[in-house]
Amino acid sequence: MIKKLWFLVVALGMASPAVAQMSYMDEVKALGAVSGQGLACGASKYDDFELLARAIMLSKAPSEKLRNEAVYAYNEAKANAYISKQMDGFYECTLINRRFDRQEIFKTVLYEDGTLKMPDGKVITPRFPYDARMIYKKDDKIRENLQAIYNGSGNGKIIDVKVQDATIAAVNAPQEADDSRAKLRNLRAAGGQSSVGHLKRR
Repeated sequence: MIKKLWFLVVALGMASPAVAQMSYMDEVKALGAVSGQGLACGASKYDDFELLARAIMLSKAPSEKLRNEAVYAYNEAKANAYISKQMDGFYECTLINRRFDRQEIFKTVLYEDGTLKMPDGKVITPRFPYDARMIYKKDDKIRENLQAIYNGSGNGKIIDVKVQDATIAAVNAPQEADDSRAKLRNLRAAGGQSSVGHLKRR
């Protein structure tokens, strides 16, 4: 199953017509599986991938209900892939890391309001703008937490995507989205810079 999802995401990067018809939930699960493998194998571009995958999940969501289901599906696929890779002794991690770092997803441009410019030039605008700087914070303890789950000593919780409440609210509510846009304008006026790779100003 994990290999199947991996190849779906590789194909996704090639933007073939068949993959372009992949359902939203299938795409989210595939991204989660690839994220889990990259995390397990220590891929150098893991953090960039996680940021972009989360942005794709949020910006492409056709509804709030599906987005909420997608957050769970993404995390479940990510945790399953991580644990599966650990169980197989990190088999072929060198090959996985080479493929991981060459994915087309890294040619995606993410703007601060959640708009995406995909590698094929297609622009995806979220239903409601959100602060893309808030959707991913590096977690140095994520491997420890997953190891605890793997060892049976964790609390059994699936990894939290950690999309902050303010960001979810901005995606859900137009008024809060307006507040988010105002904050972005203030940041730009103050000359603030994002510390996240792939994040661009409009």
